[in-house]
Amino acid sequence: MKFHYAFQKIVDLKSNEKTQAEWMLSSAIGKLQAEEKSLSDLFEMREQMFEAQQEAACRCAPVAEIRNIGIYVEYLESCIVKKQDDIQLAHVNVNKKQDHLTEKMLDEKVWLKARDKSKEKFRQESLLREQNELDEMATVRFAINAR
Repeated sequence: MKFHYAFQKIVDLKSNEKTQAEWMLSSAIGKLQAEEKSLSDLFEMREQMFEAQQEAACRCAPVAEIRNIGIYVEYLESCIVKKQDDIQLAHVNVNKKQDHLTEKMLDEKVWLKARDKSKEKFRQESLLREQNELDEMATVRFAINAR
């Protein structure tokens, strides 16, 4: 006789939910990394603009050009502040997804443990049935040999 767990579909569902939570966490981590890369690019661009502004000042460029570079640096600064806020939100999202995954993992573990207990109980009952059949066969043989 083969073991059949009555709640196997629930175990499968919990496993699928855990897998989906893993994908969602992976996606959130990817978004966080993209935001961090974008921030790094903004810092690099700001640094380049500072250098361009210094170079323009050294070569006696028109004031309007230096001013335009300064305005662009200020714009980059505001972009950096916004990007830092985006990164903070992405961190919060990653933490939320990690908590969700942890919850799903625990949920799956509970159902797997219940299935394992049920399987062990089934195995013990099968062994007991088998032992009872062997005992009955031995009793019948003994009774036949005793006659």
